[in-house]
Amino acid sequence: MPDHGSQIKDDDTYDALRREGASKEKAARIANAQAASRQGDTENPASKGGKAPPYEEWHKTELYDRAKALGIPGRSDMSKAELIDALRNH
Repeated sequence: MPDHGSQIKDDDTYDALRREGASKEKAARIANAQAASRQGDTENPASKGGKAPPYEEWHKTELYDRAKALGIPGRSDMSKAELIDALRNH
């Protein structure tokens, strides 16, 4: 089995994915994510996100500002619940 250097954390998984036709980038991404999850690394892709509170905890002005930043039309006439719905479905 070739050693792919320090960029690939799980050579076996990388090689198997490449044999199945995965691109080099995809194989590296998956192999490194699997290696990180086995090592308890908190920086693996599955552990990212969830840092912001749910929209229900935001103030209406915060929801409005987020909707404005995303360019959601009709936001000025929306209730808090409508803003939340619009943000989630954008």
